Amino acid sequence: MNPEKHQSSKSILLISHNFSPEPTGIGKYNGEMIDWLTKNGYDCTVLTTYPYYPYWKVQAPYKNRWYKKEVTINPETNTSLTVYRCPSYVPADPTGKKRMIQDLSFWSSMFWMLPKLISGKKKFDLIITVAPPFHLAYLGLMIRKLKGGKLLYHIQDLQIEAAQDLNMLSSQKLFDRIYKIEKSIMQKADYVSSISDGMIAKIKSKIDKEIYFFPNWVDTAYFFPLSNRSELKSKWGYHKSDFIFLYSGAIGEKQGLESIIDAAESMMKKGNIKFIICGSGPYKEKLIQIAETKALNNINFLPVQDKELFNEFLNMADVHLILQKANASDLVMPSKLTTILAVGGISLVTAPEGTSLHQVIKQYDLGYVIEPENKEILNEAINAIIVDENLDQIRDNARKYALKNLNINNVMGDFVNNFLN
Repeated sequence: MNPEKHQSSKSILLISHNFSPEPTGIGKYNGEMIDWLTKNGYDCTVLTTYPYYPYWKVQAPYKNRWYKKEVTINPETNTSLTVYRCPSYVPADPTGKKRMIQDLSFWSSMFWMLPKLISGKKKFDLIITVAPPFHLAYLGLMIRKLKGGKLLYHIQDLQIEAAQDLNMLSSQKLFDRIYKIEKSIMQKADYVSSISDGMIAKIKSKIDKEIYFFPNWVDTAYFFPLSNRSELKSKWGYHKSDFIFLYSGAIGEKQGLESIIDAAESMMKKGNIKFIICGSGPYKEKLIQIAETKALNNINFLPVQDKELFNEFLNMADVHLILQKANASDLVMPSKLTTILAVGGISLVTAPEGTSLHQVIKQYDLGYVIEPENKEILNEAINAIIVDENLDQIRDNARKYALKNLNINNVMGDFVNNFLN
């Protein structure tokens, strides 16, 4: 969609913990969504906090001390972007209870911005709240009641189910109460959306209401295949003949990344098979300690890569690891998958049969999908992949799928048709 062809005076408010310049996860998608909307003629306001993810500390030059207002004008469309950043508690070690405290601190911090958002004649045509955390929608409902407009409750992660499956809280009565609150929010919202068929099915089991498909996207012009994989390996300190398995993303408990350590240990005698765990998160130090205890020399831990280098970095890998524990496989559609597909990457995915993730990988031949949390099957898959003669075809399938289904202009065009027309 071309900005010159779609001018609009409509105004949008986004309420979310996460926003630019966070490089991964919800913040990345929120930032790209708002950037697309301002370029396509919409005035946007964002209520958020300071960038902290995936590092779990506020990133320079920001300081988490007081409120901050940022205003930019898009010269091509003459649309404005106003960002209100609110201070909040950011736990260095984000346990379940500490993340609950973070959610509550951000909500209370944002609450004091209500007078500023509702003052004057300005009305928001669309209010978007992004879960997690689910309770941010209450702020959106308040603003809708006071100023009008419509509320879109967008679910990026089924936070409550994930917390329950991972035993982050022990009280079933508390979970029952939280589910009841969530259902009330979804009933009151004008629109509810989510990012995968599997998540939509879970949501529909809780409420009889239309759930819109609003998937994560990728900039297929920025992320694209490169043919010089051997040279790129040398750039990152590997031999051209090395076969590299890369995990790049958040490093937490739900990914089950210990299996990469186990795989690296089992492949020690095969000197050309290398593993990389790239990213940041509360579980990273523990994984490093495990690898050091096992004296593994075929696995490296790298920090989050700069966006300018990320296309080359992803192209350097032969296979991308998308690992999750069994009880999280259909609750969270990995956001990293979109970028992997855009570069024509081959994915090795752990997902139970019957999940949407399993289905899309199999249906479009985008990689390999295996049973989660099974060390033997993971090792067998690695041994099979390194001798597979169909890798180039899978790479081609991945790129074609991204161009057709994950292009940001196509996804956001549907967004406009569903929520702004």
